[in-house]
Amino acid sequence: MHFRAGSEGELDNEDNHAERIRDMAMNLISLFSIPSLSRGSAVLEFSKLSEQQLLALAISLEEDDARIYSQYAQALSADYPDTAALFRGMAAEENTHRHRLLELYRKRFGDRIPLIRRQDVRGFIERKPLWLVQPIDLDKFRAQAEVMEAESRMFYAKAARHATDAGIRQLLGDLAAAEASHEQKAEALGNRFITPQAIHAERETQRRAFVLRFVQPGLAGLMDGSVSTLAPLFAAAFATHDSWATFLVGLAAALGAGISMAFAEAMSDDGSLTGRGSPWLRGGVTGLMTALGGLGHTLPYLLPNFHLATLLAFAVVAVELVLIAWVRKRFMDTPFGLAVLQVVVGGLLVFATGILIGSA
Repeated sequence: MHFRAGSEGELDNEDNHAERIRDMAMNLISLFSIPSLSRGSAVLEFSKLSEQQLLALAISLEEDDARIYSQYAQALSADYPDTAALFRGMAAEENTHRHRLLELYRKRFGDRIPLIRRQDVRGFIERKPLWLVQPIDLDKFRAQAEVMEAESRMFYAKAARHATDAGIRQLLGDLAAAEASHEQKAEALGNRFITPQAIHAERETQRRAFVLRFVQPGLAGLMDGSVSTLAPLFAAAFATHDSWATFLVGLAAALGAGISMAFAEAMSDDGSLTGRGSPWLRGGVTGLMTALGGLGHTLPYLLPNFHLATLLAFAVVAVELVLIAWVRKRFMDTPFGLAVLQVVVGGLLVFATGILIGSA
């Protein structure tokens, strides 16, 4: 009984403590002059914001954009130094704009800025964290920067057209003009830093990264799947002369090789030193291309006519070997004749091995 009484007292104390915490939280929220947030709503209507809240929102926007451009510059500095310099310049422009807004805010409203963020306002602009996405797509960074400036300008201009208060209309119009000047400044910075030589160098860097992360693992998988599965497939074909049995052997060989190659590639290195990107992405590409390479000449054996299926499989093998040679020429800078010699000779040897074993 004494234990229960003590527990009830403790519960009463905890309830009082929780109530005091809630009161303190509501008082803190009310200090920021955002009534709708204190009532539990997480979204404000832009048209209902006061001039103080509009300035606070503009300051928050400029802070976010400056931080985003700095993140872009940091993410690109190693491989794309010229574009990184462009984004550093744009970040400096956003910081300059933010300082102007802060000066205006202090003159009109003092030093305390309400806590109001982009996500607190209905329909406000969202920024995609492209610097967290691998591999880096340079064109997406540049396109997103253009969208950021254009969206901000259009947002302020549209809000100004719908505003009825003269002061708010003037403020939003000034912000729209400032964003338009940012677009012009971004273009000028681009002309300064992104020269034709820089674009060519960065395109070459992109091409090398694409080759390292996708083409090389995909080509390795395609070669392994197309060549290594020839022997078991045609050994089964010439040993059984049965389309369905041959198909099952080819399917097992293709999927087994795909799984094996996927894990082998994923565990080869983590990509941090070689620049080859995510090991699991490379492993997935390698495994998929290995399986596809093996399935290409296996699928004809779904036909019940064994001789027709075998002739079709021969044709598929020829196409696969030529395709591999072309990919080596296109992305690996291997002369086409040499690529054909390397691929075809190896493929024919494996192909002949399977036929000889199956015919024994």
